[in-house]
Amino acid sequence: MNQTRLFLIFAWLMVAMLLWLEWGKAHAPKPVAAPTQATAAAVPRMVPDAATTGIPQATQPQAVPTPNTQATAVTQAARVHVRTDVLDVVLTGGGLQQADLLRYPQTRDSAAQPVRLLSGDATRFYQAQTGWVGEQGHAAPAHDAAYTTTAAPEQVLAADAQKIEVPFVWTNPQGVTFNRVYTFTRGSYAVDVKDTAINGGTAAWAGYIYRQLVRVPPVIKTGYTHPESFSFIGATWFDAKEGYQRRPFKDFMEDGAINTDVTGGWLAMPQHHFLTAWVPQADQSSRYSLMQSGGVDGITARGPGFTLQPGQQAASDARLWVGPKDVKLLNALNVPGMNRAVDYSRFEIFALLGQGLFWLLSKLHALIGNWGWAIIGLVVLLKMVLFPLSNAQYKSSAKMRRVQPRMAQLKERYGDDKVKFQQAMMDLYKTEKINPMGGCLPIIPQMIIFMTLYWVLSEAVELRHAPWMGWIQDLTARDPYFVLPVLNAAIMFATQHMTPVPPGMDPMQQKMMKFMPVIFGGVLAFLPAGLVLYQVANGALGLLQQWYMLRKYGDKPEPKSVVVD
Repeated sequence: MNQTRLFLIFAWLMVAMLLWLEWGKAHAPKPVAAPTQATAAAVPRMVPDAATTGIPQATQPQAVPTPNTQATAVTQAARVHVRTDVLDVVLTGGGLQQADLLRYPQTRDSAAQPVRLLSGDATRFYQAQTGWVGEQGHAAPAHDAAYTTTAAPEQVLAADAQKIEVPFVWTNPQGVTFNRVYTFTRGSYAVDVKDTAINGGTAAWAGYIYRQLVRVPPVIKTGYTHPESFSFIGATWFDAKEGYQRRPFKDFMEDGAINTDVTGGWLAMPQHHFLTAWVPQADQSSRYSLMQSGGVDGITARGPGFTLQPGQQAASDARLWVGPKDVKLLNALNVPGMNRAVDYSRFEIFALLGQGLFWLLSKLHALIGNWGWAIIGLVVLLKMVLFPLSNAQYKSSAKMRRVQPRMAQLKERYGDDKVKFQQAMMDLYKTEKINPMGGCLPIIPQMIIFMTLYWVLSEAVELRHAPWMGWIQDLTARDPYFVLPVLNAAIMFATQHMTPVPPGMDPMQQKMMKFMPVIFGGVLAFLPAGLVLYQVANGALGLLQQWYMLRKYGDKPEPKSVVVD
């Protein structure tokens, strides 16, 4: 296959990919159901199949009160404002109502507000909740119960401290006490949540603990110019048996509420660059389920359940991640399947490729110290790995050009007899040791890497606001001055000019080729600068490689004097 046609195929594949992505974008999200629940007790057990009541239904979201609100009345849930070096949160005994990520500004502006991941605002309601549900009429504190605390309403991590612990307590009329302690650690986005239930009464108590994430589905601008629209937004969970599962907000309840029993898993609600996830105690079982209610979507882990005799107590621990989808930090949690929380694609093969590609980029970044140069380094490595294929491609193309006169002669000889012409052509290929598909091989891995890199650049928070040099100060945003797209178009024009035009090429194809650099440049103009940088580097090295190969193998058909029958 000649180089010109390969170039045309590659360009159209790029455009087709972007059109496909655009076509597959989600419509407006649907409303969602109410949260389910989990349990805790001396001897852990699964919650009953019918345990779907007891958790308060999602109501219209209300603004979170100011952190220093006094909560002295038993009817008012105590609120505590906690600030560490990485998190700024407002919490109650029933969960986190608001969370800002202090190391992640919303924009590159030094005065920009930090990213607010959890919020009580009605339009962007998103919270992590936890509570207890009593069985057989036993009283228990749900996430909206009036927990009390001995902690001061303002907690700031001291310069010489490593942790902040915030205790909450709630006691029912029968003397069963529920303690919950949140532990915030310096430099960590993982909040340890330890629950204990102590039966200080005279009668048995039965119930279970639950942990859930609830959110009003956000409205996301769609289109290939908005990379965040291609990040998965919805609910995800991991089960050792079934592996990584996910449900987008737009199809939240389409396949039912799940209701699956999980041990050693996790549940999460990811978004562009950031993630909130509950990781229940690994040796305790929970029942995961989805819910929709009042425009709020949620995913819940209910269980384990406990039956406490007088004097008995039970414990259930969990970790709550509220932070970036940072691969290194998530791996440090040592939670099975958590690497899939960085969701590079809905397709498993592309997700695995994305993980491998990001691993390689990370190694290059550790060596070079700049994500932009790491991308260029990736192109160099790719060209080195693909050189044997590229060499075979150019060699095959050169052979194809040399036999063009003989091909024309065969076509003239056999006329409209396509069967004989095809047979004669294959015999000619066999005699000259030409692989007609040899020119396609190098373009396949390049296309796969191009698509995978798009998702990596969209998903990797490590590249967020990462500069390259000069005018490129954010590799995940478009080139502000369109320098890279214009440079890419110039390289494409130069490649066209250098590429030999095959004899008898369709005039329409030739016209399309002339406009392709402009069309492709327009498409790239609004894509992430890192992706365009990859394409520019790939095109520039390809141009140099083509110049070398044409000098080595030639770009002319064989003289007619050597044409034989």
